[in-house]
Amino acid sequence: MSQLEDNNYNIDKDQGEAIKREIRRYTHYWYWFVLGIIVALIGAFIYLRYTPKVYNASAKIKILNKTKGLELPSSAFVFNRSNINLENEIEILKSYRIIENVVDRLDLTMRFYEEGNVLTTEIYRLPFNITKTVSNDSIYVGSSYRIVVKPNAFEVTPSSTSKVLNFPNFDTTKSNHNLPFELSLKSKNTIGAVVGKSYIVSLSSISAITNGLKNRIEVGVLGANSDLLKLDFKSQSKSKNERVLNTLIDVFNEDGINDRQEVSRRTIDFIDERFTKLARELDSIEVDIKDYKQKNNLITLDSDAELGISQRTISEQELFEVERELMLSDLLKESIEKPEDKSGLLPANIGLDNSSINGLLDNYNTLVFERENLLKTSAGENNPNVVLLESKLKDVKSNIFASIDSYSKQLEASKAQIARKNRKFSSQVYSLPAKEKAIVDITRQREIKQSLYLFLLQKREEAAINLAITEPSIKVVEYAISNGAPISPNTRSIYLMALLAGLIVPFGVLYVIQLLNTKVKDREDVQERNPKIPIVGELPKVKSDQLIFKNPEDNSVQAEAFRILSSNVDYILPVKEKGTGRVIFCTSTIKGEGKTYVSINLSLSLSSINRKVLLIGADLRNPQIHTHISEEKHKPGLSNYLHDVNYNWRDAIIKGFEKHPNHDIILSGSIPPNPAHLLTNGRFEKLLEEASKEYDYVVVDTAPTILVTDTMLISKLADATIYLVRANYTEKNLLNYSKELNESGKLKNIAYVLNSVDTNKSYGYGYNYGYNYGYGTKE
Repeated sequence: MSQLEDNNYNIDKDQGEAIKREIRRYTHYWYWFVLGIIVALIGAFIYLRYTPKVYNASAKIKILNKTKGLELPSSAFVFNRSNINLENEIEILKSYRIIENVVDRLDLTMRFYEEGNVLTTEIYRLPFNITKTVSNDSIYVGSSYRIVVKPNAFEVTPSSTSKVLNFPNFDTTKSNHNLPFELSLKSKNTIGAVVGKSYIVSLSSISAITNGLKNRIEVGVLGANSDLLKLDFKSQSKSKNERVLNTLIDVFNEDGINDRQEVSRRTIDFIDERFTKLARELDSIEVDIKDYKQKNNLITLDSDAELGISQRTISEQELFEVERELMLSDLLKESIEKPEDKSGLLPANIGLDNSSINGLLDNYNTLVFERENLLKTSAGENNPNVVLLESKLKDVKSNIFASIDSYSKQLEASKAQIARKNRKFSSQVYSLPAKEKAIVDITRQREIKQSLYLFLLQKREEAAINLAITEPSIKVVEYAISNGAPISPNTRSIYLMALLAGLIVPFGVLYVIQLLNTKVKDREDVQERNPKIPIVGELPKVKSDQLIFKNPEDNSVQAEAFRILSSNVDYILPVKEKGTGRVIFCTSTIKGEGKTYVSINLSLSLSSINRKVLLIGADLRNPQIHTHISEEKHKPGLSNYLHDVNYNWRDAIIKGFEKHPNHDIILSGSIPPNPAHLLTNGRFEKLLEEASKEYDYVVVDTAPTILVTDTMLISKLADATIYLVRANYTEKNLLNYSKELNESGKLKNIAYVLNSVDTNKSYGYGYNYGYNYGYGTKE
């Protein structure tokens, strides 16, 4: 194994040992943990027994898209995300207006409770009839009433007056009272189930209930990519939870429907208002068209244009005929005045439309033919018949001229009249475009109004249809469902928390105690501060009457501990010349750590193995060895020897324990005024030299090191220094002093002995000392 792997192994091993050490520190107090768990579980049972049960109900809804018509898919649609702002819908769901409507609809301003021996529980309804006689708006201040069901009556006590009101026969309607409700019994057959029970009726203002309900209703999105909303409500009543959520869903749905219906209603009202105005405007336009046509003699533009053109054509044709007649009359007149025919005949049937002239022309030509016939036959120009005919011809010709002139004048007059008529028809035709423009403008206004009228009529029908068949605002995915088990208190969690508390509280208390406890508790505390100083023994904590094991054959835990100590001390003592004993100093930092107790028992354990041992009481300031052997404090001893050069130390030796013949004791003697001077006058060193030649071990009980310098003055004389540390007595900071003494060399060959260790904390004693190997533990 490499050096690095070896170091890692050692680190892991040290960490494991540290963990085990910490565990052992707490497992020693296992009974506190057991007691803590028992108390915590009992507390949890009591808490669960008398804590009101709170149930939760949940519902799920989907907000429907309110947009109408066909829409192109947007990016949100492509990525399967809703176009609806769910945050806005959540705020509307939890709005004061919606919640207030729920409170009013369910009449939640009146709440009911059933009193138990310990617990008062909210219930959804009373087991008898109750009718509220005040409106929600009239409740401004909260009040409560206690109802006790007696065998023959209701007893009601208002909290404001504490005056008991009695209502016999379970009917409040037959008595005068100021209660805001009426009570009556559903059936007298059920009275036995409620007699003796007490109920509380609580009335609160609608604002207080609404605000409370608003804070208790939870609305959230079901998932990250979901467009569903989850509604939760908690109370002590399952039915109340479900009714509140279902009513909230209904109110929210109706609110959305009413919003859209309100749009339809307002649309219909607006259209109806516009219909009245449009009807008046259309009537006005129709009257204007009628007046304009009457004023301008119009029927229709097409018929009037066709009539005007036909009249103009006829007029022009008549004018043409008159001018033709005039021209023919002029030609005829010219022909009569300058006849081209020598016979004197006049043209006939030239197209004149005058029967008189045509008849005169025919008559004239007939006379001409008669004259010519006469001339040709027998008569000459002077023939009376010829002359008569000539006279007739002149007369007829004269008549022809007169007729032509008269006819021409008549034609001129007709021409002028026809020309005027023609101009009138022409002006009528020429004015048609202006009239058409005017009539088109008026007609356009009428068509606009008519199209608007038809459009609004269509929209009115659409609004009426939408009003009649308004679609819901939401889709209920899941109506309110209550959990079977209460969510609070959670039995499993409470017991688990109680179990943890039963472990954590004792652990915390022990941790704080240990944290505040600055005393040395076990060998780990010593090794942690001074790892270089070995620990040669751990002495168990014993009762005060068993401090000294006087019997060498004693097999108690204490005796075995000191035998182990004596064996371990022997290992740290240096090897000396044969026949020379070894000197062991027992000291401590402060008074009370057990150095005298250890000195005596260590010396006894060494003598029990047939070794000659001398115990010297060198604590001249506060001697204690005499208290364990029932000797006087001022019996001659070490101080006498040190002071009197003629005093033999052997004269101070006493036997303190009958069953230990190899054990001798030199007490401290009288308390001197100058112990330090006496210990350094050389006689103490001489004593040790002489005693080490006669004894195998010399055990010296010295003074505490931090209080006086006595021990440091003689420390060089020791072969080993047993340094006492008392568990749960010695301060941890005092270990630093012994560490300094070791590092500075002021004390020689130091080894710790941990005194008064709890048997459960020691390495050996925790297992009943040697796994109960043939010994019994004595208290």
